[in-house]
Amino acid sequence: MTRGMKRVRFAPSPTGALHVGNALTAIANRSLGDWMLLRIDDTDPARNLPGGEEAIVADLEWLGIEWDEGPVRQSERGEPYREAGAKLGDRFDGITLLRPDGSATYHLASVVDDIDFGITHVVRGKDHLPNERLHRRLHEALGAKPPEYIHHGLIVGEDGKKMSKRAEGATVTSLREAGIPPEAVRAYLEGLGLPRGDVQYDLGRIRRLSTETIAALPAEELATRVGVPVEIVPALRGVRDLKEARDAAQAILEPLPSSLDAASRPTLERFRELRLGANGELDHDAARAVLRELKAVGGDLRALRVALTGRERGPELAAIVSVLDRDETLRRIDAAL
Repeated sequence: MTRGMKRVRFAPSPTGALHVGNALTAIANRSLGDWMLLRIDDTDPARNLPGGEEAIVADLEWLGIEWDEGPVRQSERGEPYREAGAKLGDRFDGITLLRPDGSATYHLASVVDDIDFGITHVVRGKDHLPNERLHRRLHEALGAKPPEYIHHGLIVGEDGKKMSKRAEGATVTSLREAGIPPEAVRAYLEGLGLPRGDVQYDLGRIRRLSTETIAALPAEELATRVGVPVEIVPALRGVRDLKEARDAAQAILEPLPSSLDAASRPTLERFRELRLGANGELDHDAARAVLRELKAVGGDLRALRVALTGRERGPELAAIVSVLDRDETLRRIDAAL
């Protein structure tokens, strides 16, 4: 072990998607540690969920959090726990260390792992603060130097209590499914650092960071994340999340059948003339000029949007007109006519 190296561990229980509070702990450990262990604390079968470990690993990878060793599962390390238990007895300071079936409880398994993997710093939420004294005594009883314990404030809801995983945006998975880019979630959590007190969860802040992150993505990167041709990216600028970007792209690339009444016909015929008169492709400014001219003669822009996309809402109309090539635009107008 390199002298002075900070060795840390992130040790979630496999209870499904990662809570944002646990993600804060993971990022805090990665920021402090030179070396990090991913440990799965699965000594309590009643709490473990099928696929729980896989969900945690997927969330960590999505956030870009890397670890140096693991996942190490406590359920596969029974022998060193039993050896430690034999030295200490089944109980210590009134706390059960080994269950009747010989399996280790959280306290014994956690301390033995921290000793065996040379953990120098334990960074965790302040809800673990009551465990510090016992864990220090267990280290000393096993002849090991206790690590440095660092406890940070929790992420709480509006009521000041720890958020349930069912709360909006409370899990990393739910943020990913909502289309929030990982950079936005990580920037929010890194901005909290190691809060001394509890922090009220600011989902609005994450959404603002999402908008800023997407606005800063190069066109090719945004196209890749949304899964669309780079040519339509200009119409996606200004979206607040990747889900909104996918919906906007779908509106452009997959028009729905449109049904327009006869009153819309003059608008579509005049737009057809204007689009034919514009040689080649239109940039955004040229598209806006065409729409201004159309509106000046009483054109119904709502009808034009429906003709082009089959929808009454979606991306800015000028952006749609600018990213659709002329032949495709005319094909959609002719179909509506």
